[in-house]
Amino acid sequence: MGETLPVPAGNAAPALFAWAAQDPDAQPLQRLQIVKGWTDADGEVQEYTYDVACSDGLAVDSQTHRCPDNGASVDLADCTATGNSGAPQLATVWRDPDFDPAQRAFYYARVLENPACRWSTYDLLESEGRIEPSSVMPKIIQERAWSSPVWLQPAGDNTQ
Repeated sequence: MGETLPVPAGNAAPALFAWAAQDPDAQPLQRLQIVKGWTDADGEVQEYTYDVACSDGLAVDSQTHRCPDNGASVDLADCTATGNSGAPQLATVWRDPDFDPAQRAFYYARVLENPACRWSTYDLLESEGRIEPSSVMPKIIQERAWSSPVWLQPAGDNTQ
């Protein structure tokens, strides 16, 4: 649960273990991500999201760091999931391909479920036409969960 860690000996990128399991009452998992944040040389805060594990035997693209679409969707007529995609759990050990041992950075894991109907879409279906659909509220959402971050502290950096 969140910790400040020194940069590993030899200035190697740390190995981050990320694991997520599906909520039994929710959609299967679609992708596992690591979100990295840092401050660049100009003092601007930066953030980048890496997909690190994909469902359905799909592989992360080594150039874009993204999972391909697993084809998960929702039938808006009754809010059932279509297709047979997603995973009950995703896990990996990941190393930052853009690691800079002199840079303070933080990392946290995030997992995304397959798409599902938003609560208001269920209400709309239950109303059998008595409720007007919203033109601004999305009908489908993609739930997610995330971990506490870990911060990497370069050698000789004693700031908190």
